[in-house]
Amino acid sequence: MPHALIVDDDANAAEALADLVADNGFTTACADSLQAARDLLSTSPDVILLDLILPDGNGLELLRDAQTRESDTQVVVVTGHATLESSIEAMRHGATDYLLKPINLSQLRGVLSRVARPPELSAEVKDLRTELRSLGHFGRLVGASPPMQRLYDQLSRVAPTNATVFITGESGTGKEMVAQTIHEVSRRRLRPFLAVNCGAISPQIIESELFGHEKGSFTGANRQHRGYFERAHGGTLFLDEITEMPMDLQVKLLRVLETQAVSRVGSDRLIEIDVRVLAASNRNPHDAVAAGKLRKDLLYRLQVFPLYVPPLREHADDIELLAAHFLADLNKRSGTSKAFTPAAIDRLKRFHWPGNVRELSNAVHRAYIMTDGDWITQVGLAPEPTLAADFTGRSFQVGVGDRIDAVEKRLILATVQHTHTKEAAAEILGISVKTLYNRLRAYESGADLRPVSSPAPASPPAPGSRTPAT
Repeated sequence: MPHALIVDDDANAAEALADLVADNGFTTACADSLQAARDLLSTSPDVILLDLILPDGNGLELLRDAQTRESDTQVVVVTGHATLESSIEAMRHGATDYLLKPINLSQLRGVLSRVARPPELSAEVKDLRTELRSLGHFGRLVGASPPMQRLYDQLSRVAPTNATVFITGESGTGKEMVAQTIHEVSRRRLRPFLAVNCGAISPQIIESELFGHEKGSFTGANRQHRGYFERAHGGTLFLDEITEMPMDLQVKLLRVLETQAVSRVGSDRLIEIDVRVLAASNRNPHDAVAAGKLRKDLLYRLQVFPLYVPPLREHADDIELLAAHFLADLNKRSGTSKAFTPAAIDRLKRFHWPGNVRELSNAVHRAYIMTDGDWITQVGLAPEPTLAADFTGRSFQVGVGDRIDAVEKRLILATVQHTHTKEAAAEILGISVKTLYNRLRAYESGADLRPVSSPAPASPPAPGSRTPAT
């Protein structure tokens, strides 16, 4: 039977909470101070329900205690004096969740149910670390280089908690794969994982998609609709390209994160939810705040635990391992045994990979299709775009003083005009199709894509170097 330690100097509150926890199948013990709590850590509680304000110090001190950090105990902050800052600080110091007084019973049950789930989770994380050392894998992720090992270490620490995570990285680095791995190594793994691309949903319907709507709430609402938050109850919701969400909706999202409740469009009734939110963007979030694309208060609420996914050029040592992984998957699905020659691997290693892991995966797939025998000797790679572009005799020159956004626009439009599909244009430009569509929509609407501040002057590119589009 799981065991809970309740740390609160209010004897009546501690006793009432102990009764609620016991009703959920836990044995309980109570402590009214930090020292009393430390004395009871030897009982190896599965969860500590911790008040922040105690007679002999701040409850966060228990989070920093080595004995607590080295155990598998989950620490949940329970306080009537919570602020956004104190909650974020608690999560950053290792708390897996926090609850506000008076206790919401459904939220308490959700927390306790995650704690009471099979204890194999810690063993699974340890197994994943062993797998990393031997094979260069961590869940869905592949790579054995130091940058990836640092990422895996962060993942193994944050995944078992309930902290919101803000994932940043260039297009194609695998941010959604990181989010899926967090979910699958968490106590929510048996519940839904839903992903929403905030830049791919029309601003007119995104509120309905996220929060749901009632029948008749607007023209075309012919039935009741449960939004992503309701459908992800008990699990994880991944909000990709969060900086593309309309600003007025960001206010509502912030409220949902703070209250853990949603109301459908056309209704005032609050629906309690238990959802862990992971967000991602290929923008620098602080630049997005400065550009008016992301609310600062929402950034602070989302960035309890920031994660940076390195571009492929920063862990180029993993290129051979990744290529072999993608090829092995293709071989398994088709019952073949194709392999790369050393020359093909060398060509892969020498490429800059502006499209990151996604581009590498596509290149391996193309090479696989174009190879008839068992040995892949040729790997077709997209030509790298330069500032002076030439498409079937059409070219344009870049003059000193030209704005970067204007040059980028001309390059993108010329590439789209030259290629047969937008997918091919995106591949040549080294950007995702989603980013290309966002740029084209902005050009059609006349939106200003100039950077917020001018970057420092850069040295002219060396012959043969490239300037990737963003």
